[in-house]
Amino acid sequence: MTRSRCLSALLAALTMAVAFLVAPPASAAVALTSTAVNQNGGNCLDLPGSSATAGAQLRAFACNSAANQNLGLTPVSGAADVYTITTQSGQCVDVYGASTADNAAIIQWPCHSGTNQQWRLVPVTVAGTDKTFNLVSVGSGKCVAPSGGSSAPNTNLVQLPCSAANGRVWRLPGFSGGGTTPGTFTNPLSQHGPDPWLTYYDGYYYLATTTWNSTVTMRKADTLAGLATATDQVIFNLTRPNGAGTMWAPEFHLLDGPNGKRWYFYYTAGREPYDLGTQRIHVLESAGLDPMGPYSFKADLLDPTQDNTWELDPGILQLNGQLYLLGTFYNGSQPMFIRPLSNPWTASGTRRILSTPTYSWETVGGAVNEGAEVLQRNGKTFIVYSASHCSTPDYKLGMLTYNGGDPLNSASWVKSPNPVFQRSNANGVYGPGHNGFFKSPDGTEDWIVYHANNSTSGGCDMNRTPRAQKFTWNADGTPNFGTPVALGVALTAPSGE
Repeated sequence: MTRSRCLSALLAALTMAVAFLVAPPASAAVALTSTAVNQNGGNCLDLPGSSATAGAQLRAFACNSAANQNLGLTPVSGAADVYTITTQSGQCVDVYGASTADNAAIIQWPCHSGTNQQWRLVPVTVAGTDKTFNLVSVGSGKCVAPSGGSSAPNTNLVQLPCSAANGRVWRLPGFSGGGTTPGTFTNPLSQHGPDPWLTYYDGYYYLATTTWNSTVTMRKADTLAGLATATDQVIFNLTRPNGAGTMWAPEFHLLDGPNGKRWYFYYTAGREPYDLGTQRIHVLESAGLDPMGPYSFKADLLDPTQDNTWELDPGILQLNGQLYLLGTFYNGSQPMFIRPLSNPWTASGTRRILSTPTYSWETVGGAVNEGAEVLQRNGKTFIVYSASHCSTPDYKLGMLTYNGGDPLNSASWVKSPNPVFQRSNANGVYGPGHNGFFKSPDGTEDWIVYHANNSTSGGCDMNRTPRAQKFTWNADGTPNFGTPVALGVALTAPSGE
């Protein structure tokens, strides 16, 4: 469950598309000393007056070769492309208060191990120059920039959503190393985007997330690491009155239709923006086999007899030659439902309750079972779902196991008594949930994609970021998802890249 997004002027977009390209991977990270020159105005990252005061806000100021514009970058152990950055005073570049909000001040502060003092260098190639990067906060996923993207000198520095424009790009003349090691990636996969759905198909990874507006977007890359700098492309605009606003919880499946296999893109949307009571499940159909479309609207996937409450978080189950829709609805709590389908866009029966939140770990902040996703292996079928309310750091994953019989009957499923994936205080990962699954390019590995927050104060908003990691299998044939990995940790890329 979820929130926001927007478009820029066409001329500016075309200009930036020519000027900015994704940079290739560089070598292993090394310590360095450098100035940082903003590419919108040519001003340098500057410590005002060589201040030694903790909390002094940094600024973009005319470059002058003074010591207060020299920065020390030190690699963070165990992380790829991640550094602490020190100023002339020996203090660390810091996001004030570990904030995840836009326009939070960039300050200096005594160094500690917090992620609000850790910075990922994301290469962005600028035509006519070199050594240019986004300076991305590991804690917030946002980028250092002059306030308002200003090109004027003496402009305070803040954090803003990352892009390859508007002052987010800095040149580090002293840079001589760094960059993602080939064959690795680091989370997050995007600086924004809850409710991720990720598929590897025909040589590319495709990622869709909640936009919380009237656009449906998707990004693609030939490596998992490449998703972090890929562009979100609008693949459909929602205009129909009964499903025009607040697009969330998307996922897309390659299913048999009347014209052979097609991609069916399922999503939740309301009749009015932010009107949660009108949220229903809808589906698009692709014209061919490209996951990015083009798509046309296919159907409102309404319950034939019980369209009297909102339904959210579509999922697809194929079992015993039959097709089913999974989701959640409201009846005082949020149970998980199952509904039979006669084809990818048509219900053939009414919903049946599959799982009700009853365990204490399913009811933190609200009794919720949602985001049902199917995992199948060696003849076993599991439904992995999100439990508790997304506004809490205890949003987590539970699991049902199919034990035979009619899938519409809740007695055919056994609920695991404990969560199968949950917060890691040690790794700074909170509220991991609303997951999906995908295979490595060579088909030998199983991977989970999910969203999570960077702090216990994170909630149901667009600051949740998509992450991925490999998982294994227990001796009894059940999945072992392990512990959510900290941001910035170098992970081996999926096999077959």
